Amino acid sequence: MAIVQFSDRDMLRGTVVTPAWYRVRIDSVGEGPAKDQSKGPSTNYPVEATILFEGDTGDTQFASVPVDWNFNSKAIGFAVGFLQAFGVKVEAGKRFDLKSAEGKEVDVFVENDTYQNRTVNRVNHKYREIRPEVTPVARS
Repeated sequence: MAIVQFSDRDMLRGTVVTPAWYRVRIDSVGEGPAKDQSKGPSTNYPVEATILFEGDTGDTQFASVPVDWNFNSKAIGFAVGFLQAFGVKVEAGKRFDLKSAEGKEVDVFVENDTYQNRTVNRVNHKYREIRPEVTPVARS
């Protein structure tokens, strides 16, 4: 018998959010070989984050919804904006540890996309520094 148990996070994973800037906490940054190695070896850096609140209004409607995205070593330039949003001065030839983002907060733009005929959340590499004047506001 295959017995499974779902966490609160599991239950929220399929929640489609309204496209907007969201404050997220970076939960983890991984590293592993990309599935498709047909064009030469490459590494994926998957990022898992949790929405804290809407980054412009503080609305907590989608708080706790997980979002994830990926950087690939063959297009690592997409990580420049991510690092800059943390105040990192990105320079050519310098090395950066993406894992150092774990536990930190950043604003990301979450949009909607279609995958296998269903609407999903997509982080399309749009990042900005957090706006400290925006704080969580519970919905009434």
